[in-house]
Amino acid sequence: MSATDNDIDDSAAPLIEHLAELRTRLIRSVLAFVVGMIICFSFGSAILDFLLVPIENTMRNLGNPNPVMQYTAPQEYFFTLIRISMVGGLAISFPVIATQLWRFVAPGLYKSEKNAFLPFLVASPVLFLMGAAFAHYVVVPLAMQFFLGFSDAASYLSAMIATGEAKTSGIDIVFNGKVNESLDITLKMIVAFGLCFQLPVLLTLMGKAGLVNAEGLRNVRKYALVGILLLAALVTPPDVVTQLILFVVVYGLYEISIFLVSRVDAKREKQLREDGFYDEEDEADFDAMADEMDREDPIVEETKDDLK
Repeated sequence: MSATDNDIDDSAAPLIEHLAELRTRLIRSVLAFVVGMIICFSFGSAILDFLLVPIENTMRNLGNPNPVMQYTAPQEYFFTLIRISMVGGLAISFPVIATQLWRFVAPGLYKSEKNAFLPFLVASPVLFLMGAAFAHYVVVPLAMQFFLGFSDAASYLSAMIATGEAKTSGIDIVFNGKVNESLDITLKMIVAFGLCFQLPVLLTLMGKAGLVNAEGLRNVRKYALVGILLLAALVTPPDVVTQLILFVVVYGLYEISIFLVSRVDAKREKQLREDGFYDEEDEADFDAMADEMDREDPIVEETKDDLK
């Protein structure tokens, strides 16, 4: 690797200039977020209808021909649109925010570090969108089917058809969903799965930083299985099918992460060999020393026998 590849950009600017640049980047990011928020608020009703499609389809499948959602406070619908606008505005403005962050950080990075970091800056939003789409089209419908499945379809029909006859016994249990509570479930699922899909990016970055390696990830695979099972139990409804889907997806991402980190390890080893810092004899001596340390110490064993 030549010296020019690791040269930092010439920018010996004083602290006050860096703070001024940071202020400029923050102002541009905030403006982009506000513009994106205004755009999403203009189409807030359409976005809300799109987010409520899973629960609408579930209600229709359960026998409700005219699904209705309600709000119980005058300001509730307005603030629901505000929440949608904030999430949507952040999604729309993310390219601008990421660009501003990159332009602020890039002058302080080596060229090799730039080449390593930039692909992850692109992959992260793509994986988040994939996780959000998976949650909206697969997980949320299953969750709604589970929660609303306890209701009898006849209760929907009896609520929608007015017979005018008084009932002498029994109570009709009908789902009257609130807009903000139903939307809250959808947004939590979308954010949770979007973050879960960041696992390959996170572990690969840690691999590039030397914090993890493929062999270590393979060795803790059994602990990862337990952690993924706990995650599936916490972020999904108590439905075995939904939990199994999340487990399979996240575990698959974990295995993909191991593959990506192994490629990072191979590239690092190749670079060390080219630079002359990788000595196979030293590595063999180190492995032999590690094996020797793993063996049982006879003195310790003697002490254990004396204590018995």
